Amino acid sequence: MALGQFAYANNSNRFLACAPLADQPYAVCGIPFDGVVTNRPGARFGPQAIRAASLMLCDGIHPVFDVSPLEHLGDALDMRLPNASPLPEVRAHIERQATALMDKHHCVFLGGDHSVTLSLLRAAKARHGGEPLALVHFDAHCDTWSDHFGEPSGHGTWTYEAIQEGLVSAAHTVQIGIRSSGERAARDYVADQGGQIFTARELRGLDGAALGPVIGAIRERLAGRPAYLTLDIDVLDPAFAPGTGTPEPGGLTSSQVLTFLEELADLRWIGMDCVEVAPAYDHAELTSNAAACFVWTYLAGRVAQQR
Repeated sequence: MALGQFAYANNSNRFLACAPLADQPYAVCGIPFDGVVTNRPGARFGPQAIRAASLMLCDGIHPVFDVSPLEHLGDALDMRLPNASPLPEVRAHIERQATALMDKHHCVFLGGDHSVTLSLLRAAKARHGGEPLALVHFDAHCDTWSDHFGEPSGHGTWTYEAIQEGLVSAAHTVQIGIRSSGERAARDYVADQGGQIFTARELRGLDGAALGPVIGAIRERLAGRPAYLTLDIDVLDPAFAPGTGTPEPGGLTSSQVLTFLEELADLRWIGMDCVEVAPAYDHAELTSNAAACFVWTYLAGRVAQQR
């Protein structure tokens, strides 16, 4: 089956109820895979939940950017994946399909567990000249373990692997919201490699103008380099995002994440993913609504920058 042919019954199931993907400059695509989660499964249903939650944004003009991404956006629907296959095979399928999309569109991917980001970075680096990318990583977890409960690769190792493979530049990697338990070697790995970590504890009580110094430090560090944005929904406190596989108390607010997305919209973004939405554990669609709003804000920011 060709890319994008995983069809739904009608437009109401597409992201923002936008048109099927054709020649629009921006594309969304679901990655329904959660084969390597270490706590609660269900993120394979995240893309559908985010699409459903996005429908109230379908004719909305963004209140900060004063644009709607709708006319510039197409939905490639969900990737076709061999979910029962070993992780390397699944990742190869993701990379091939992502490459085909990235060749023609600026892409936002809806996960899926966080292991999918490694494939997306492989495709993105090749698409953008082979130079290691800058990375902005929103997450409760550092994802820099060298193995995951005895497994060589998973949704908690991809950042380590991306730096080791040279997919991203460690010096141009920023992690935001980290707060989970973990050994120091993993927890501080990005900083030890020359990157920067803003822990959730450091960000407590900061929002709006108070985030200015953090925003400025990120902008200075990335300094015009092609940058990829990956947003694990568990960066939010479980009060704002209960529907995720590995919730961690003490996280960011929705307002804080929106401030980051709005204030950093002028960076040289080349793509985004939003992962780890697990609707089976959600309440009142809080988590999928937050994810849809974050993706909408990112896309509106890109359209505004191109306007």
